[in-house]
Amino acid sequence: MRERTLTIIKPDAVAAGHVGAIIQHLQREGFAILGVKRLRLTQAQAEKFYEVHRERPFYPSLVAFMTSGPVWVLALERDNAVAHLREVMGATDPAKAAPGTIRSLYGSSIERNAIHGSDSRENASLELAFFFSTHELVEA
Repeated sequence: MRERTLTIIKPDAVAAGHVGAIIQHLQREGFAILGVKRLRLTQAQAEKFYEVHRERPFYPSLVAFMTSGPVWVLALERDNAVAHLREVMGATDPAKAAPGTIRSLYGSSIERNAIHGSDSRENASLELAFFFSTHELVEA
């Protein structure tokens, strides 16, 4: 079943020059790119986007990290997009991520793990709407 999901290439991967390699990796995995934006999250945007983690001890450092530099936000589509992206990204901790996954290749720590991906179909819809209007998403 065709699904849409959202991914964010995080500031660490952008600063290290890995954007192109990560996008190629996603395309090799069958993801169509429906929309892409390069931007720098404001404090308010990062706080709102990650508000589900507001009560967690890592929330302040996550917001600080995600506002520390530019990010690339991509709207993706393919069969089983949410679950497949989670597999392609690998475990949150790059040291525990399977070989060949994006986080194993480009992440350096649990926080600086190169990429964010929606964790459910419901969150994918919310996260896509956070960054893209429907007219900004171009069918593949």
